[in-house]
Amino acid sequence: MQVYFDHNATTPLDEGVLAEMLPFLRQEYGNASSRHDFGTRARRAVNRAREQIAGMVNVQPVQVVFVSGGTEANNLFIRGAAAYMKPGRIVVSAIEHPCVARPAQDLVRQGWKLRKLATDVQGRVDLGDAEAALCEPTDLVSVMLANNETGVIQPVSTIAAMAREMRAWMHTDAVQALGKIPVDFEALGVHAMTLSAHKIYGPKGIGALVVDKRLELKPIIHGGGHESGMRSGTENVPAIVGFGAACELAARRMDELAQRSRDLRDRAEKGAANMGAQIFGRSAERISNTTYFAFPGIDGETLVIELDRAGFAVASGAACSSTSTEPSATLLAMGVAPELARGAVRVSFGAQNTAGEVEDFLQALGATVSRLQRLTAVAV
Repeated sequence: MQVYFDHNATTPLDEGVLAEMLPFLRQEYGNASSRHDFGTRARRAVNRAREQIAGMVNVQPVQVVFVSGGTEANNLFIRGAAAYMKPGRIVVSAIEHPCVARPAQDLVRQGWKLRKLATDVQGRVDLGDAEAALCEPTDLVSVMLANNETGVIQPVSTIAAMAREMRAWMHTDAVQALGKIPVDFEALGVHAMTLSAHKIYGPKGIGALVVDKRLELKPIIHGGGHESGMRSGTENVPAIVGFGAACELAARRMDELAQRSRDLRDRAEKGAANMGAQIFGRSAERISNTTYFAFPGIDGETLVIELDRAGFAVASGAACSSTSTEPSATLLAMGVAPELARGAVRVSFGAQNTAGEVEDFLQALGATVSRLQRLTAVAV
């Protein structure tokens, strides 16, 4: 049986979350917009989930807009906010997920100016560069809360204060942070925040954009005016219910899970470092479940495939970018040489993982790395 070490890509659906969803996949199948009793019960379930999610991030339920996932939420903020403005200036970090980086780049074709914030060698957004960038008039800013590859936590609240000085709308993609560290919309000082269910043991296909009540967004999906006109389409009631249940679960066990995953990560990193791995972002504050490393001279994709054959599911970077042969944009922004960046492997632990699995992984990793190094030496 294969061991799953790729929880930043997605997590297994928790059995308790599934139990909450099942009635709405079977007998409670009403459309939440219908006026009859079936619809009323569905609407009540949607409202309860909205309250659960709002409570997780310290906002009012009305601020939670349900969408299909993190990608749509990020696009809704960038495209939706920009649609209300004349072409101006958008600032994003150089380590954003493609679903922020690409719509931001698309605005350039509409006459916008794009400024990317540099990072330091540990993968933290450079506050000096952020200060320099936000001395100029700016309309939109987006900086993720925790990087999906390195796990490094970003200084979002500090950058948000700078953005507010410029009267810019500040957004953070908190998909990887939710459930791993406390996420407080008000404390961060942002105007919009992206969340997703399937990273916290909830279902795929459901996410949310949390918005400041003053933020005006034009919808990118038009139809019947669902979600207060911001996202049309019949509500996915079972998934929404699962999202709410997953948030309650995450809130209950966040501290315990953080400590257990930190122990696993530290054990894995010590073993990998002893084999000669370079660990990225190790000196920065990180979410506790993530380690990202490379062995000089070993291709990351090859290592991922060999570890998969050995029974361990890991990643060579962001799941949404896994088809690209280019080195990680995050690592390049950190100043990592392209040759080393191509060797990067991400391991991300979850609730079911054990210390014994980590020990077995390190044995497989050591054997695999030794074999690949011998093959490389022979080829040379």
